[in-house]
Amino acid sequence: MGQFFAAALGFPVVVLTVLLVIVIVYWLLVAVGVADADWVELDIGGAPVTVGVSLLIAFSWFASLAGTVLFTPSSTLVGAAVLAGALVVGLVLTRLIMTPLKRLFPADLPASRLDFVGRPCVIRTGRVTRTFGQAEVTAADGSSALVQVRQPGQDPMTAGTTALIFDYDADGEFFWVASLEIGHSPTLTLGDH
Repeated sequence: MGQFFAAALGFPVVVLTVLLVIVIVYWLLVAVGVADADWVELDIGGAPVTVGVSLLIAFSWFASLAGTVLFTPSSTLVGAAVLAGALVVGLVLTRLIMTPLKRLFPADLPASRLDFVGRPCVIRTGRVTRTFGQAEVTAADGSSALVQVRQPGQDPMTAGTTALIFDYDADGEFFWVASLEIGHSPTLTLGDH
C-alpha cells in the first residue's frame, strides 16, 4: 500500500491526484445537495462538462499511475512525457465513453411557434377578423410574444379579450384563435379556414 501512495503522491501522478481529490469532493457535495451539477456541454461527446471533466481526470490519473509504474520516470522530462501521454489517453477514453452517454442528456428542443398552440392569449388589436389581428401570448418559460392571430368566425374579439390559440397556419404565419370570454359562445367553423 505504501508503494501505491508513493506513486500517487509522486511526480507526475500528484498533479492529477490533486485534481482527482477535487473531483471526488465536488461529486460528494453534489450527492448531498450542497453543490449543483453544471450541465454545460463539453465538446468531447456532447455530454455535460462536469461529467466529461471528471472522467477525463479519472482516466488520466489511472493512465498516469500506470505510466509511472511502467516507465519509472527518472527525470522531470520523462515525468512530463508520462503526464502528457496520460492526458491524451484520458481524452481518448473520455471521448469514447461520452459519445454513448450523451443519449442520457438530451439537448433541449428549440422553441417553436407550435408551442403556443393550446395557450390562452390576450387580444391587443381593436378587432380580430379572418385577415387581421394581434394577440399577446405567454410562453411556458414566462416570456411573452406579440403574435398574428385570425378567427374563423365573426365573433366580436376586441382589445383585452381572452382567447385560446387552437391552431397555427404555417403558410400565413398566424394563429387561429377562439374567444374564451365567460358567457361568450364562439362560432367556430373549422372547415372554413
